[in-house]
Amino acid sequence: MTENAWRRATRRWARWRDRVRDRPALDIAYRMVVAVVGLAVLVVGIITIPYPGPGWAIVFLGLAILATEFSWAGKVLHAVRARYDRFMAWFSTQPHWVRGIGVLFTAAVVVATLWVLGAVGWVAALVGIETPWLKSPLGLGG
Repeated sequence: MTENAWRRATRRWARWRDRVRDRPALDIAYRMVVAVVGLAVLVVGIITIPYPGPGWAIVFLGLAILATEFSWAGKVLHAVRARYDRFMAWFSTQPHWVRGIGVLFTAAVVVATLWVLGAVGWVAALVGIETPWLKSPLGLGG
């Protein structure tokens, strides 16, 4: 998308949003939809942080969605992003054994959540292992 096309799209969006703001009931409904969608994306991101993949990117996306309508979310987004960047810069300078502990901790969190959600017991049942301690404490899975 060219810069001119981006500007036109932004102006078009701003005009549409202004028309929505002029109608209080529609504005409240729109803000509620943004809040629900933004919070849902944020929760999914928080849940997926320890898993391989884009957990933090999803958190930032959820906060960005919320920041389109709520100024507090923009402040939180900038603060969380700054802390994330500082932590990752610090973590990358640590010795291999510290990074290894981080990897082991992340793996432990992943395995523990998969166990609680019943995935470990389900996979064990698929391969014919029927050990009670592999079953989810919540009664989920196989």
